[in-house]
Amino acid sequence: MAEPQRARPKSTPETQHFWDGTKAGELRLQRCDACAHVYFPPRPFCPSCASRKVSIFKASGKGFLYSYVINHRPAAPGFTPPYAIAVVELDEGPRMMSNIIDCPQTPEALELDMKLEVAFQELDDKITLPVFRPAKR
Repeated sequence: MAEPQRARPKSTPETQHFWDGTKAGELRLQRCDACAHVYFPPRPFCPSCASRKVSIFKASGKGFLYSYVINHRPAAPGFTPPYAIAVVELDEGPRMMSNIIDCPQTPEALELDMKLEVAFQELDDKITLPVFRPAKR
Protein backbone atom coordinates (compact mmCIF):
# COMPACT_ATOMS: atom_id res chain seq x y z
CA MET A 1 0.00 0.00 0.00
CA ALA A 2 1.38 3.41 -0.98
CA GLU A 3 2.05 6.00 1.70
CA PRO A 4 -0.37 8.93 1.78
CA GLN A 5 0.86 11.96 -0.12
CA ARG A 6 1.29 15.49 1.12
CA ALA A 7 -1.68 17.76 0.37
CA ARG A 8 -1.23 19.78 -2.80
CA PRO A 9 -2.15 23.45 -3.03
CA LYS A 10 -4.42 24.38 -5.92
CA SER A 11 -3.47 27.25 -8.17
CA THR A 12 -6.02 29.91 -9.06
CA PRO A 13 -5.83 32.71 -11.61
CA GLU A 14 -4.66 35.01 -8.77
CA THR A 15 -1.87 32.64 -7.66
CA GLN A 16 -0.78 31.13 -10.98
CA HIS A 17 2.19 33.53 -11.33
CA PHE A 18 3.48 32.34 -7.93
CA TRP A 19 3.29 28.63 -8.89
CA ASP A 20 4.80 29.33 -12.34
CA GLY A 21 7.67 31.02 -10.49
CA THR A 22 8.31 28.16 -8.06
CA LYS A 23 8.33 25.71 -10.96
CA ALA A 24 10.98 27.93 -12.62
CA GLY A 25 13.02 28.10 -9.39
CA GLU A 26 11.93 31.65 -8.52
CA LEU A 27 10.12 33.05 -5.52
CA ARG A 28 7.74 35.68 -6.95
CA LEU A 29 6.08 38.34 -4.84
CA GLN A 30 3.78 41.25 -5.56
CA ARG A 31 4.43 44.95 -5.02
CA CYS A 32 1.82 47.68 -5.05
CA ASP A 33 2.56 50.29 -7.72
CA ALA A 34 0.63 52.91 -5.71
CA CYS A 35 2.13 52.56 -2.21
CA ALA A 36 5.14 50.21 -2.77
CA HIS A 37 3.87 47.65 -0.21
CA VAL A 38 5.27 44.16 -0.87
CA TYR A 39 2.93 41.36 0.13
CA PHE A 40 2.23 37.63 0.33
CA PRO A 41 0.03 35.64 -0.26
CA PRO A 42 -0.82 36.64 -3.83
CA ARG A 43 -4.03 38.58 -4.48
CA PRO A 44 -5.23 40.95 -7.17
CA PHE A 45 -5.19 44.05 -4.92
CA CYS A 46 -2.90 45.61 -2.34
CA PRO A 47 -3.86 44.65 1.24
CA SER A 48 -2.46 47.97 2.44
CA CYS A 49 -4.20 50.53 0.19
CA ALA A 50 -6.59 48.36 -1.92
CA SER A 51 -5.05 49.51 -5.22
CA ARG A 52 -5.37 47.05 -8.09
CA LYS A 53 -2.18 48.40 -9.67
CA VAL A 54 0.26 45.69 -8.61
CA SER A 55 3.44 44.25 -10.13
CA ILE A 56 5.01 40.82 -9.86
CA PHE A 57 8.75 40.57 -9.23
CA LYS A 58 11.38 37.95 -8.47
CA ALA A 59 12.27 38.05 -4.77
CA SER A 60 15.77 37.43 -3.43
CA GLY A 61 14.71 34.19 -1.75
CA LYS A 62 16.52 35.25 1.41
CA GLY A 63 15.08 35.80 4.85
CA PHE A 64 15.27 34.70 8.46
CA LEU A 65 13.47 32.37 10.82
CA TYR A 66 10.81 34.46 12.51
CA SER A 67 9.01 31.69 14.42
CA TYR A 68 8.44 27.94 14.34
CA VAL A 69 6.88 24.96 16.04
CA ILE A 70 8.19 21.41 15.84
CA ASN A 71 5.49 18.84 15.18
CA HIS A 72 6.14 15.42 16.73
CA ARG A 73 2.78 13.80 15.97
CA PRO A 74 2.41 11.55 12.92
CA ALA A 75 -0.91 13.10 11.89
CA ALA A 76 -0.12 14.84 8.58
CA PRO A 77 0.15 12.62 5.49
CA GLY A 78 3.44 13.05 3.65
CA PHE A 79 5.40 14.31 6.69
CA THR A 80 7.70 12.31 8.94
CA PRO A 81 7.95 13.71 12.45
CA PRO A 82 9.64 15.62 13.83
CA TYR A 83 9.36 18.49 11.34
CA ALA A 84 9.30 22.25 11.72
CA ILE A 85 6.39 24.40 10.64
CA ALA A 86 8.12 27.73 10.21
CA VAL A 87 7.28 31.36 9.64
CA VAL A 88 9.99 32.92 7.49
CA GLU A 89 10.31 36.69 7.20
CA LEU A 90 11.59 37.49 3.73
CA ASP A 91 14.16 40.24 3.17
CA GLU A 92 11.48 42.05 1.13
CA GLY A 93 9.19 42.19 4.19
CA PRO A 94 6.38 39.63 3.90
CA ARG A 95 6.21 36.54 6.08
CA MET A 96 5.31 33.12 4.78
CA MET A 97 4.76 29.70 6.33
CA SER A 98 7.03 26.97 5.09
CA ASN A 99 9.23 24.11 6.18
CA ILE A 100 12.93 24.07 7.02
CA ILE A 101 15.10 21.47 5.30
CA ASP A 102 18.78 20.44 5.50
CA CYS A 103 18.78 21.15 9.23
CA PRO A 104 18.06 19.04 12.33
CA GLN A 105 14.49 19.63 13.45
CA THR A 106 15.46 20.54 17.01
CA PRO A 107 15.31 23.73 19.09
CA GLU A 108 19.12 23.68 19.28
CA ALA A 109 19.45 23.81 15.48
CA LEU A 110 16.48 26.04 14.65
CA GLU A 111 17.57 29.37 16.07
CA LEU A 112 15.26 32.34 15.76
CA ASP A 113 16.67 34.96 13.39
CA MET A 114 18.87 32.39 11.62
CA LYS A 115 19.46 33.36 8.01
CA LEU A 116 17.60 31.23 5.47
CA GLU A 117 17.45 30.83 1.72
CA VAL A 118 14.73 29.40 -0.46
CA ALA A 119 14.92 25.94 -2.01
CA PHE A 120 12.27 24.23 -4.10
CA GLN A 121 10.62 20.81 -3.66
CA GLU A 122 8.79 19.46 -6.69
CA LEU A 123 5.67 17.59 -5.58
CA ASP A 124 4.42 16.79 -9.08
CA ASP A 125 4.47 18.26 -12.58
CA LYS A 126 2.17 21.13 -11.51
CA ILE A 127 3.24 22.08 -7.98
CA THR A 128 6.70 22.95 -6.68
CA LEU A 129 6.82 24.21 -3.10
CA PRO A 130 9.14 26.86 -1.71
CA VAL A 131 10.92 25.56 1.40
CA PHE A 132 13.83 27.10 3.26
CA ARG A 133 17.26 25.93 4.41
CA PRO A 134 20.01 27.57 6.44
CA ALA A 135 21.81 30.11 4.25
CA LYS A 136 25.30 29.22 3.11
CA ARG A 137 27.78 31.54 4.73
